[in-house]
Amino acid sequence: MHFFKKESDFFEIFDLMGKNLIQAADVLVSFFNDFSEMPAKIKNIEDLEHANDLLTHDIIRRLNKTFITPFDREDIHMLASRMDDILDLMWSAVERSQIFNLKASTPEAAALAKTLAETTDLIYRALNHLKKKEYAYIHDLCIQIHGFENQNDRKFREALGKLFDEIKDPIMIIKWKDVYENLENASDRCEDVANTLESIVLKYA
Repeated sequence: MHFFKKESDFFEIFDLMGKNLIQAADVLVSFFNDFSEMPAKIKNIEDLEHANDLLTHDIIRRLNKTFITPFDREDIHMLASRMDDILDLMWSAVERSQIFNLKASTPEAAALAKTLAETTDLIYRALNHLKKKEYAYIHDLCIQIHGFENQNDRKFREALGKLFDEIKDPIMIIKWKDVYENLENASDRCEDVANTLESIVLKYA
């Protein structure tokens, strides 16, 4: 059996996953600001989602072949899985918009996407500090991630309230509720990443 000796092997994959998240989030913001070029934007996010699927599988494969890991195997697996979930939910949000034949975005969807993009940037920064074992910075960034998740919780509730108050077509309500839920669930997965990072910091700081 071949043993990977470099701890950086895992960190390099996490770095790629983090970059894919940021790139997908940028497209997500553009998508929900303007539904023009919808198929191209969806394909862009889908390709990034597929890339992160492959990277997640690579991490699992390496876990099965690596004797010594930079931190607990369970945390490595959880971190990869939750980062993959974030991109899955981004892709789901834009795909549903196309499937539901939505003609124009809403300010609420754009706001949820913007906060999500800001959160993915914090995740990427935290991953860089994790590689350098700069645990104090990770703690501060995780606090900010929790704050953004709370913001999106509030924005989601406000979006639902506006949806039920202003939209009379029940089918349209169902469609937009589904899209909002995918965006909000992506924020929840960001918080799961923060929780995993905090667990790692508690073990190794």
